[in-house]
Amino acid sequence: MLVRQFVGMASGKISESQEVVPKKEEEEVESISPELLIKHPLQNTWTLWFYENDRSKSWEENQREITSFDTVEDFWGLYNNIKAASDLRVGCDYSLFKKGIRPMWEDDANKRGGRWLVNLEKKRNELTNFWLEVLLCMIGEAFDECSDDICGAVLNVRAKVDKIGLWTADYSNGSSVMEIGRKFKERLRISPKIMIGYQIHKDTQNKSGSVTKNTYAC
Repeated sequence: MLVRQFVGMASGKISESQEVVPKKEEEEVESISPELLIKHPLQNTWTLWFYENDRSKSWEENQREITSFDTVEDFWGLYNNIKAASDLRVGCDYSLFKKGIRPMWEDDANKRGGRWLVNLEKKRNELTNFWLEVLLCMIGEAFDECSDDICGAVLNVRAKVDKIGLWTADYSNGSSVMEIGRKFKERLRISPKIMIGYQIHKDTQNKSGSVTKNTYAC
């Protein structure tokens, strides 16, 4: 299973002489600073999706919504209990999008947008590190005033080259797209000598060959 389930089951009655919570534990809980008991909210609620290629199902059926979270603690609780990106099988995808946005071109929030695309060589653990950095950038609103233009990100694990795409809402907003691209490249520590490209979704949908043209590059 993608998300490990920690479900404890108990049977039988508790006698009157038994304490549900030992007194010592109650005292320890009471001594914890209130700040440590409060979760830290994120600016947005995010939804994790998982895609596994089952040829007996349609693409949309293979795209599974896993869970949503809206606090820092819930993010780490989820992240630490799913497979690392580098451990996914070839053909699988992870997607993280703002709640209510589906990881597909046709979604209303995506259909006027595009993606910054990074191709990654098959190196052990490198994919996990890159993907985590992208997740932290998104949920931490690292794109500053351009963060509202972020829809989500998609990780594709493939046989030859893995890909990470950062999706934005409006390709026509050139200044925002370029600022996001520069920050994206900076946070992933991609060499200035290496160019990354931005592809409009409708161009990807309508491409006649195997390559989609880049509308922006940085």
